[in-house]
Amino acid sequence: MIPRENIRNVAIVAHVDHGKTTLVDHLLRQAGTFRSNEHVAERVMDSNDLEREKGITILAKNTAVNYKGMQINIIDTPGHADFGGEVERGLRLVDGVILLVDAAEGPLPQTRFVLSKALAMGLKTVLVINKIDRQDARAPEVLDQVYSLYIDLGADDKQLEMPVLYTIARQGQASTSLEVPGKTLEPLYDAIINHIPPPPASTETTPQLLVANLDYDDYVGRLAVGRVQAGRFTPNMPVSVVREGGKVEQGKIVKLYGFSGLKRAEILDAGPGEIVSIAGIEDVSIGDTIGDPENPVALPRITVDEPTMMMIFKVNDGPLAGKEGKFVTSRNLRERLYREAYRNVAVRVEDTETPDAFRVVGRGELALAVIIENMRREGYELTASNPEPITKTVDGVLHEPMELVFCDVPENSVGIVTERLGPRKGRMTDMASLGSGRTRLQYRIPARGLIGFRSEFLTITRGEGIMSSQFDGYEPWFGYIQKRQNGAIVSDRLGDTVPYALFSIQERGYLFVSEGTTVYEGMIIGEHSHPSELNVNCCREKKLTNIRAAGRDENVILVPPREMGLEKALEWIADDELVEVTPKSVRMRKKSLSSGDRYRAERDRKREERAADAE
Repeated sequence: MIPRENIRNVAIVAHVDHGKTTLVDHLLRQAGTFRSNEHVAERVMDSNDLEREKGITILAKNTAVNYKGMQINIIDTPGHADFGGEVERGLRLVDGVILLVDAAEGPLPQTRFVLSKALAMGLKTVLVINKIDRQDARAPEVLDQVYSLYIDLGADDKQLEMPVLYTIARQGQASTSLEVPGKTLEPLYDAIINHIPPPPASTETTPQLLVANLDYDDYVGRLAVGRVQAGRFTPNMPVSVVREGGKVEQGKIVKLYGFSGLKRAEILDAGPGEIVSIAGIEDVSIGDTIGDPENPVALPRITVDEPTMMMIFKVNDGPLAGKEGKFVTSRNLRERLYREAYRNVAVRVEDTETPDAFRVVGRGELALAVIIENMRREGYELTASNPEPITKTVDGVLHEPMELVFCDVPENSVGIVTERLGPRKGRMTDMASLGSGRTRLQYRIPARGLIGFRSEFLTITRGEGIMSSQFDGYEPWFGYIQKRQNGAIVSDRLGDTVPYALFSIQERGYLFVSEGTTVYEGMIIGEHSHPSELNVNCCREKKLTNIRAAGRDENVILVPPREMGLEKALEWIADDELVEVTPKSVRMRKKSLSSGDRYRAERDRKREERAADAE
């Protein structure tokens, strides 16, 4: 058992892309975690394939290093607002945080979010200003902005007395002064040991552990990850599990693991402050308390902010259903979604009126897209609807979630960004020059107004803009917001696309498919250049004759189709459309596949609108 005074539990929190995972890499390397001849990948904590592909952290993970006889447990947290539930869980395990801020971008929405949570829990902070080697770095101004943010969030005098370090995480350097360049991360280790307090002594003598995360091992099964709050845990020890609602069940610890670098190591006992994994307790869930078998005392359950976006996940019922996926039934889909909600406290799954459709509620469209992407990689087939906001009624008035949006853009893009956010009901609340030809715009906008804007934002700023957002309360419903101005080009039959047919169709808009793609009636194959929907025959072949005429043999040259990945497709689709996801394909389709059914539904909708206007 490690003495409580020799333990430091710390979480690294920051906005996305500010360098958290890179800093953890070098903390592990300089602590001697890896052998000198061991091959170590960059961003070693991003162990998930999806994390490596996207370049972001999705799941909070813990590691541990030994430095000067001290055990430092480090929690690497996500920086994207959609994964805020992971951050809130991670903060329950620690006594302090390393707040990482980019030396050029300064504090951004997620910085504010994680700092407000840390200050509310009374956690000590170590401020790290990273990327001081950037050409546009402005560390002194960023430091002033961080102090202003602390004061704005109501930090007390003790919380304001924090060590400030300047780092280049990519090179593993830290310094307490901008004038004196750092050589190693020793100043950061020292700041953690000297400023972050050890775990507090508990008045309870009976064992207590709050489950903050779940893991799985092929040999011992489900693992409950948590921090020992009080008492002592040992292998083969009988315990009680206090579930939601106060229900108590009995269990037994089969294996007890501590953390050493990136590996789990079996330990003989664990005391207050240690972060451990417990094997042997099946059906344990996040927020449960593992305690004394005779006198269990429940700890406060983990609570996270309410989710704001909702999507309908439905069984794939298209003509190509079941040809590519392994799990295609509603039972498979239901089990997998409820398993996701069991592991992730920021996600809720609800049954709907129809047995093959499920309402999935999450923090944002990216969080929901990650769930779909993981499912398709596991062999699932499904269809997903357009993301919608979670509304609520306050004093008889319908309210919708709002987002606080920050846009860092070149000065010549300010006008076009303002123009595009206007129809989406965005209201500018602040505008400030960052120097070096860049401007920061701040908006309040309904959450549904941001759906589909991220890809458009990158286009209108020519890839030079940086956009981030954060949930910012509820306001009365803002009325109709047009999602996209253009209609869809829809196939009117089942078959394979032909270059001859696509050549004439591409003049009417942008295509999403290339030649030889299998399509079906109701499948969206492109974006029309007009607001109306266009039904086309993309399987039409050229009739072969021996008659030659001028213009008969035009050269068929196809423009490369626009690639529509999962996230782009979810942003693009309208209310009457779905994204069909299989392990091999991402397709877009109409909810009603028959053109006749769609025509009748549109006719009835217009009649209802005219009747409502007449009243």
